[in-house]
Amino acid sequence: MTADDSFDRLEDDDYPAYTMGRAAEMLGTTQGFLRAIGEARLITPLRSEGGHRRYSRYQLRIAARARELVDQGTPIEAACRIIILEDQLEEAQRINAEYRHAAESENPTTAG
Repeated sequence: MTADDSFDRLEDDDYPAYTMGRAAEMLGTTQGFLRAIGEARLITPLRSEGGHRRYSRYQLRIAARARELVDQGTPIEAACRIIILEDQLEEAQRINAEYRHAAESENPTTAG
């Protein structure tokens, strides 16, 4: 891997570039909070060769949403469930939109 390849990976939302300490610092939370949402299976950080947790930008966005809910008084387990349900709803809406678009493309006279 070249230096350019490494730099390009930093632009990848799924690349686990952040250590637990750095992730907690960026989110303004504790490492214990990150462990808790990991135990609740909201996010599963990758592990380095040494066994250390590594987080991606995508995972940090999810963790930030969990922190927002917890800061509003939602228990961690409930916050994790809410986020999972929000994600499932978003995916279902995306799939429905694709089906609608495909149906409209096949039969444009009934669209509208």
